[in-house]
Parts: sequence; C-alpha cells; structure tokens
Amino acid sequence: MTQTEDTVRLVRETLGANVVGVYLYGSASLGGLRPHSDIDVFAVVERPLTAGQRGRLVEGLLGLSVWPAGGEEARPVELTIVVRRDVVPWTCPPRQEFQYGEWLRQEYERGRLPSPVPSHDLAPLITMVLLADTPLAGPPPGEVLAPVPPGDLARAIVAGVPELLAELASDTRNVVLTLARIWMTLATGAITSKDAAADWALTRLPQVHRPVLAHARAVYVAGEAGETKEGERWAELWPLVGPFAAYVVGEIEALDEPSSV
Repeated sequence: MTQTEDTVRLVRETLGANVVGVYLYGSASLGGLRPHSDIDVFAVVERPLTAGQRGRLVEGLLGLSVWPAGGEEARPVELTIVVRRDVVPWTCPPRQEFQYGEWLRQEYERGRLPSPVPSHDLAPLITMVLLADTPLAGPPPGEVLAPVPPGDLARAIVAGVPELLAELASDTRNVVLTLARIWMTLATGAITSKDAAADWALTRLPQVHRPVLAHARAVYVAGEAGETKEGERWAELWPLVGPFAAYVVGEIEALDEPSSV
C-alpha cells in the first residue's frame, strides 16, 4: 500500500463519516512527483475535529511521513483539513482545521497538536486542489469546494513572501523555486509545477540571475544529494542568491500594485 493510500486510510479510519472528500494536489497532479516532492493531501470534513482525532492523525502521520525523502515509497506527507462551512462560501482568510507538515515534526514529537487557525495559504492550496481535480475519496472537489476569487488568490500568495525570504538561507532551493512560481502565477493567473514555473521565469530573468534558478531547478528535477544549502552546492552561487531574490520580489511587487490599491 502506498503512502497516499495509507494517508487516506488513516483519515477515513480516524474521522469516519465526518469525511466529505479527500483529494490529491501539488506535484503529484501538476506534473509528476520529483525526488524532493511531498505527497500533498487535502481533506474536507463536516464538523471540527476533536483533540483525540488530532492526536491520532499526528501519531499516524509521524509514522507514515518520511523526511528527507528516501525514494518513491518514502516521502514527506503534508495533510491539510478544512471544515466545509469554513471555506464554503469563501471567506478571507478562511479557517484551517488541521495541518501536518514535516517542518513541525519536532514539535509534534513533543506533543503539540495542530490547532484551527486562519490561513491565507488556503487560497492557493484550494485553487490547486480544484485544478488537480483528483479525488482519493468522495465526490470531485468542484462539487465540494468554492473557487477562490482571483484577487484573494493574488493577495494570499504575496502575503507569504516575507516568510519565504526569512527561509532563504535554510531552504534555498524551495524558496528560489517558490518565488519563481509566485511571479508566474501573478503574471499569468496559472498555477503549475515548480519546474514548469522555473522554465517560464528563466526566459524572463536577466542573464545574471539565471544561474540561481537554473541550479534550483536542476536539483529539484534530478534530486541531487543533499538537503541543505551546502549539500546542494550553493556555495559558489550564494553571492547571487540574494540579488536573484530581490529582483524577483521586485517583479512580484510591481505586479501586485494594482491589487493593493
């Protein structure tokens, strides 16, 4: 049984009849899983989760999810859950009922349970779920979720830029690729895979900034060894990373100006 199937089984066994639908999104549906890709799963429920259900989900996911990725059957799992009435009709920001991600593994292992929080990140996430249209359980997502207004989508992805920049040194590859994808989404309205967004951005970058994005794309696609800036051999390119980020953020801010007026 694959990690995706195990995750769906965990959700259904833990939440039972409360589950409306479970959906696959992200790299697996936008262009294929890459060596560093997560398995992204989104679930919609009718009622809020209990503390016991949150604990059982975290316990199960700590065993299912693997970081760093170790092959096709050993990947990080990200699970996001919303209560349907919190996202339909759409409100901004909507409430996220539960989220598991490997960036919080140490806190989960110390006993932390994901709590409901308002989350602008749900705007691009729900957009990707609808775009992927890949039900793992229940009806198609278009029958369960409401589309996100373009203006709210744009504001949500721009709002995440400062947090991304704070992780530039510790998560260089992901931040570089995500900045390129934000730029592309604002410019075109499309959400695509990270490598496809990098292809789009590479043709629009000044020559001086292309090596940074080209390297990030190569690591993402080929899965070169190493999960740190040093392991991915960023040392030679590191003086160019900050200027690359500044240039792309400038392009993002220029595109965002009309929506912020």
